[in-house]
Amino acid sequence: MKETPAALGYRFPAEWEPHAATWLSWPHNRASWPDRFEPVPAIWAEFISILCQREAVHVLAGGEAVMAEARRMVGHLPRVTLHDVPTNDAWCRDHGPMFLSGAGLPPALVDWEYNAWGGKYPPFDADNLVPERVAKITGRKRFKAGIVLEGGSVDGNGLGTILVTEQCLLNENRNPGLSKSDVECYLADYCGAKKVLWLGQGIEGDDTDGHIDELARFVGPRTVLASSEPNTDDPNHAPLAENIERLKHMTDQDGRPLEVIELPMPQPMYNDGQRMPGCYANFYIANGLVVVPTFDDPADAEVLRIIGRCFPDRQVHGIRAIDLVWGLGAFHCITQQEPAV
Repeated sequence: MKETPAALGYRFPAEWEPHAATWLSWPHNRASWPDRFEPVPAIWAEFISILCQREAVHVLAGGEAVMAEARRMVGHLPRVTLHDVPTNDAWCRDHGPMFLSGAGLPPALVDWEYNAWGGKYPPFDADNLVPERVAKITGRKRFKAGIVLEGGSVDGNGLGTILVTEQCLLNENRNPGLSKSDVECYLADYCGAKKVLWLGQGIEGDDTDGHIDELARFVGPRTVLASSEPNTDDPNHAPLAENIERLKHMTDQDGRPLEVIELPMPQPMYNDGQRMPGCYANFYIANGLVVVPTFDDPADAEVLRIIGRCFPDRQVHGIRAIDLVWGLGAFHCITQQEPAV
């Protein structure tokens, strides 16, 4: 019988649990930010300079030119390690490994298959090899799940409750033929899921087919921050309202109701008529720190206050993410946390 992480006692820890490090991939694919790539490396550098004050940072920067730029911009920073690991793109949340925790167990990670959100952006062969290469760097035990799953499509409370969306995990462009119960079995085996909570649809402009990290995030064992759009004329209003209504009727792994806190959406942003997936839910929780995307928007200040109340013992730091979101993602999309245990 195949040994699964859950059978051995591993679990998918909550993002707010102590980190050993954060992993990122250095941006180099100019096509991901058409006509807007120039400011993007500086956003990585600003983010890493704040992050490395709190924890170790590992940056995948494969190839001579990519390594040279990463070394020039962040190589001098304390607790930053650069690795000559090639990538196709910069979205480490999705192509990176899922790090696991397990008391008394050897360090481990899950190597999910990766197909660039349903084959949208080939090539993705180097990205799909990232978990295997990180396992070799870290010496972690590697579990190959054998199905496509991106890190941004799952969120957990560390106790066995996992948030996902139907639009993404049941999409035929990932794992055709897998049923909802099949997906739940994989989440149970490889994430230690005791209960899977299914939301519906994602936001306009999100090319990931509804990643949960744009919609709803655990910020405590039973507390969820959920994206909300009060403008009934906005296309995001109906799907986000439905997701919130579902959450209000959901319970955790022990049958206790969730506390749902609504997180406003920024005003719509467009690039050549295309709606950008700007949202505040794409924040990243680090040791003593929460980094939140901001958009020069009237809602920025209120969002920072809301998130601050959820994390009274952490610094909540906003970083302007207008140029970053032109690549259809933000700070959670570019990170992957490695737990301390």
